[in-house]
Amino acid sequence: MSTCKDEHISGRKLLIVQEKHNIGTKKSLIAVDCVDAGIGDWVIVVHEGGSSRQASGCPKGPVDAAVVGVVDYE
Repeated sequence: MSTCKDEHISGRKLLIVQEKHNIGTKKSLIAVDCVDAGIGDWVIVVHEGGSSRQASGCPKGPVDAAVVGVVDYE
């Protein structure tokens, strides 16, 4: 849980996500959750500043990655 967030993303859930080929490593990133994903869900992440800010609805926020979809099956 974040104790201090930028005002543009205040109230937004942040998730720690890993690419499928990085599972089990320490390589991960933090993404704004746009779809109410949960722990263990397979998700689709937009990882590019402008597109991430647009998708998350935070055009002025410090957003570099956003969860934009949940995969129903693998």
